[in-house]
Amino acid sequence: MADGPKLTLLGKLFIFLFVAACLAGAFYRFGKTAGIRWPFGGSGAGTAGVAVNPSGAAVQIGIAYGTEKKRWLEWAVGEFANTSQGRDIGINLIPMGSLDGARAVLAGDQRINVWSPASSLYKESFVTDWQLKYNTNPIVREEPLALTPMVFVMWEERYVEFVKKYQKLSFATIAEAQQQKGGWEAIAAKPEWGFFKFGHTQPNQSNSGVMTLVLAAYSYSGKARDLTLKDIVNVQFQEWLEKLERGVAGTSDSTGNMMREMVLKGPSSYDTLLVYESVAMDYLRNAEGRWGQLRVVYPEYNAWNDTPYYILNATWSSPEQRKAAQAFLDFLLSERVQKESLIHGFRPGNPSVPVKFPGSPFVQFAKYGVQIDVGRICEPPRAEVVNNLLTSWQRTQAGR
Repeated sequence: MADGPKLTLLGKLFIFLFVAACLAGAFYRFGKTAGIRWPFGGSGAGTAGVAVNPSGAAVQIGIAYGTEKKRWLEWAVGEFANTSQGRDIGINLIPMGSLDGARAVLAGDQRINVWSPASSLYKESFVTDWQLKYNTNPIVREEPLALTPMVFVMWEERYVEFVKKYQKLSFATIAEAQQQKGGWEAIAAKPEWGFFKFGHTQPNQSNSGVMTLVLAAYSYSGKARDLTLKDIVNVQFQEWLEKLERGVAGTSDSTGNMMREMVLKGPSSYDTLLVYESVAMDYLRNAEGRWGQLRVVYPEYNAWNDTPYYILNATWSSPEQRKAAQAFLDFLLSERVQKESLIHGFRPGNPSVPVKFPGSPFVQFAKYGVQIDVGRICEPPRAEVVNNLLTSWQRTQAGR
């Protein structure tokens, strides 16, 4: 009888690789079941900083968070997973605009056990809406994780020309520049720069967008507290705000995404943005290597974004999940993790962690205009004022 067909060398190699892949897969699944953390990152931990042990941990919690702290939180979640307590807690980070996060919780999104917006600016509205719907207090525990003010970020070359014309960068001078029909040709004899382009995030989705409206209103009124409904419905203010907002070059639901676009595309996208100081500091070096230096300018009327961490009193959150959320909060406030927040441009919420010292980002980035003393800080307005500002903004968008 004739011999059957013989395998070629290539065929033998293919079979060998197939068997090896099967063995590797079985070995990996065994390790995952056993809780082994492989050095190449493939374990029950998933992708560090996004989800850790999404299905294998004893307790799972979801955190809806403002994306301005994305890099820091993803790092912290990965580090927490390496602690004895963190190995039993699975954390799912859910990036959401601050107002979107509030709406998701109010709508009963059972993925969310912790809400961590960029600031407590919208807290009063959230609590009121929750109590009307559920007749309970929505927050079990709250702590500020870190602080960051708002800043204007502008390309240095254009900033120099801008202040020659207007003396300073402010909401008032930005509004003037937007009304220049000749754009940069009228501002600085630079027709090749096109029109003046200012951007901020969507106020109906993002905290920094709401904060833009609040600071614009405070700036127009010339005061740092007691912003009232009378100030908001003032006809002159309404007309001024409409001109300012109709001239906005672009908006986004994420402060980080807007800053990234500015650095990625250069001055063709934006001349200036209003963003969190922390977000600006995270991108200063990246911009310099692509399009030149950026300039950071602090608004005359500013406010703190306190990045609160709200452990929710939701029916879908078990006592074990609240305890796990508290454990992660304690970890976030620890000195080592707070020092890492400083690297990402935040001012630590733990008062024992210094901000000003040799090598601090606030010292290194002083050449860009970064400063420790912020200046005039405005108090958060009442919920009715914030809500009416949002209504005013929505009217400016009609027909756009």
